[in-house]
Amino acid sequence: MERTPRAILFLLLLLLVDPGVAQNTTTGKADEFHVGVILDLGSLVGKVSRTSISLAVEDFYAVHQNYSTKLVLHFRDSMASDVKAASAAIELLDNYKLQAIIGPQKSSEAVFISKIGNITKVPTVSFTATSPSLTSDTMPYFVRATLNDSAQVNSIASLVKAYGWREVVLVYENTDYGRGILPYLISALQESDVHVPYQSVIPPSATSEIMMQELYKLMTMQTRVFIVHMSSTMTSLLFKKAKEAGMMDKGFAWITTNGVANIIDSLNPSVTEVMNGVLGVRYHVPKSKELDSFSIRWNRMYQQDNPDESPFNKLSIVGLRAYDTIWALAQAAEKVGISSAPNKQPWSIKNSTCSESMVISPNGPKLLAAIVQNKFRGISGDFDLTDKQLKVSVFQIINVVGRGWREIGFWSVKSGLSRQLNQNGLKTAGSASMLDLNPVIWPGESTEIPRGWEIPISGKKLRVGVHTSNCPEFIKTFRDPVTNVTSASGLSVDIFEEAIKRLPFALTYEYLAFDTADTATTGSYNDFIYQVYLQKYDIAVGDITVRYNRSLYVDFTVPYTESGVGMIVPVKENMIKNMWIFLKPLSTGMWFGSIIFFIYTGVVAWLLEYLNGNQHVHGPFSLKQVGITMFFSIFEEKEKLERFLSRIVLLVWMFVFLVLTSSYTASFASMLTVQQLSPTVTDVHELQRKGEYVGFHRGSYIEGLLVDIGFEKSKMRPYETQEDFAAALSKGSKDGGIAVLVHEIPYIKLFLAKYSKGYTMVGPIYKSAGFAFALPKQSPLRAEISRAILNITGEDSINEIEKKWIYQNSHQHEDKIDGSGAITFESFGGLFLLTGIVTTCSLAVAMLMNLYKKYQQNAWSKEDDQNECGHGQQGENGHSQEEQGDQNSNEHGNCSDIEKQTTLTVPLSSNTE
Repeated sequence: MERTPRAILFLLLLLLVDPGVAQNTTTGKADEFHVGVILDLGSLVGKVSRTSISLAVEDFYAVHQNYSTKLVLHFRDSMASDVKAASAAIELLDNYKLQAIIGPQKSSEAVFISKIGNITKVPTVSFTATSPSLTSDTMPYFVRATLNDSAQVNSIASLVKAYGWREVVLVYENTDYGRGILPYLISALQESDVHVPYQSVIPPSATSEIMMQELYKLMTMQTRVFIVHMSSTMTSLLFKKAKEAGMMDKGFAWITTNGVANIIDSLNPSVTEVMNGVLGVRYHVPKSKELDSFSIRWNRMYQQDNPDESPFNKLSIVGLRAYDTIWALAQAAEKVGISSAPNKQPWSIKNSTCSESMVISPNGPKLLAAIVQNKFRGISGDFDLTDKQLKVSVFQIINVVGRGWREIGFWSVKSGLSRQLNQNGLKTAGSASMLDLNPVIWPGESTEIPRGWEIPISGKKLRVGVHTSNCPEFIKTFRDPVTNVTSASGLSVDIFEEAIKRLPFALTYEYLAFDTADTATTGSYNDFIYQVYLQKYDIAVGDITVRYNRSLYVDFTVPYTESGVGMIVPVKENMIKNMWIFLKPLSTGMWFGSIIFFIYTGVVAWLLEYLNGNQHVHGPFSLKQVGITMFFSIFEEKEKLERFLSRIVLLVWMFVFLVLTSSYTASFASMLTVQQLSPTVTDVHELQRKGEYVGFHRGSYIEGLLVDIGFEKSKMRPYETQEDFAAALSKGSKDGGIAVLVHEIPYIKLFLAKYSKGYTMVGPIYKSAGFAFALPKQSPLRAEISRAILNITGEDSINEIEKKWIYQNSHQHEDKIDGSGAITFESFGGLFLLTGIVTTCSLAVAMLMNLYKKYQQNAWSKEDDQNECGHGQQGENGHSQEEQGDQNSNEHGNCSDIEKQTTLTVPLSSNTE
């Protein structure tokens, strides 16, 4: 309803004349705020949104009866057509004084209508257009009352990573909505180390036949994890056909984006039944009493608006966002009011024949500012359009089961994946792993987590490329001339077949021989591996060395052989010309220890006999005494040992001496009789200095390695077979042969198994990764086969396989003997400890006994002296002077005898001391 300046003047006169008229005008009828609503009213989203919008207007003005503005809604049906949606917008702008446009429903429709809104400065608010391509930079008057599709990509990537899937296939419709999420989703998956080998594009007009063709194409691929980003109509058709194609069985995994997961409650039960096992990411709506009450009233109104619809349709997040959008717009309208300024004709469409009557809204900028500044707690949660779109909050992870769904966890920006949320919406416990989510019922009613890939069920077997090696012990191929079937044998083949047996699933395969005639190649290993990159083989099996340049276009399993490059070197016999070889059987410590104990035992034995008064050791210490000491250490003669302790010491020492001499004799005899062998060359750079010739296997990367080390090509000679290697080594560098052969360690082991005499290995001189199997980049088989190889190499199985083909264990020998075989002091520590304890204890006992004997002798001497002196005093009183003189003379003689005895005793004591 348009007002002229004359009408406004008339209204002012009424206000001046009768204030009551003004009051009636203000409170009697609110100003109409015209809003256009453009939806696909025939779609499920359109029907749900229409009911929510109508109910929102009723509820808002029932609460705010005194507002001076009131939204007047004008619904238009876009019929899922971008052109009709744009035409509806132009028609509404022509016929009504539109202040805002609600919708459109699709992102492609929003592009057209937002451009019109930019020209007319009419805000366009959409709660369903989620394409990331719709930005406020190019569309300043577009407001997204929902989340951007890119907001969910991190939650999807976290979910894929949590279940350990390394590859996913993206299935999307070829529309702005379907394509808009791709760059963001692929980037998020790559950050989680998830590969996207294929993208399935479904046209919006796809029929059942087209859909089935695309599904059959997906079945021929290994990947079994699919992320679906399509409209509800296309998604329903996809899963119905996937059910028919057998892609909703065990082993498959499906994830839908929030476009479908948000309205899962509103889908037809027949659709949800075929979607059993599907995971979905949807917006999380916190529960509340207001939401429960609203749901009841909404269901009642929806049935009234759509009496022919199925009663199973339920309120979805789309309906809640539509409800909150109307409340936000109504509040902004009341804040801004109705502008009385005249509308202006836009210059940019002056030449348009269909829109000459469209005018620029003078209220648009203020209304846009009021909308984006409006913040409140809506029925769907926090409603904040500060950034012209809702902010990322919490996503809910659901699992479609039966005709409904069950919650398995949540995802938030701060906490990632979690099983539960606390009241603040934050993670309570756990980490971003599948163990922190509730159990899932997968397609086929399976509780086992899908592996994420399978060998295609199109009847094809795993194509195993094999290449005959110059060393047939590793791999040799055969082709049956009748059946034309290729077979293979060898160490590499046995390890591959054993690994296949240990896989947690059945795997059929066939061998394909590498034919240089068919591939027009030189037959090198690089050409062989390149066939994997060309997808002619699913895996290459053989004695394939892991190299950096090869890893650029294929992936390798873990190595199944030893790594490194060594040298095969002739050995020479060491002649025994060392004059001091008799010292070799005993180590230096052993010699010193034996000599010390030898002297110590002799000294103790001499002391024991000396203390006992043995006449053979009596006298001053001299060279003769030293000889006697050495004599006691080696020989034991009973007639010369008078003391029992001496015999004990010598007996223990002779036992130790006997064991020591026996060990010395055995070790010395072994050194004199065992052949001494040593390599002729131990340093690769020594060959360069001497100008010796070096051999290598023709066609091997060893040639480049030798050049990098610094060898001249003129000093390098290639050979084909092991017989050629042996012949060249036997000739030597001066007679047209080679001094050493540089080869990989697995080949060296095989060579030494055949030629065990005359050659040895030196090295490794260079580190390499060893032999492995080659697979295409990002092949899911790589991890499974690598685990199986690790299982094999960690057991005795690898030894059994090597015994079968290389016989390495039956020819192991160590020809070079070094000083490490000498007898050490530590090995005889127990014996030396025994003789040391016995000898020391014997010496201690002898010393104590000698001290005790000395003490007793001194005590006896003093007692005898006192007795003799007392007897002489009595004779002086009873006899005559002459007799007294004779007695004194006798007494003097007796005393002299006592002194003599004392004199004989004292020197012995002195010597003892």
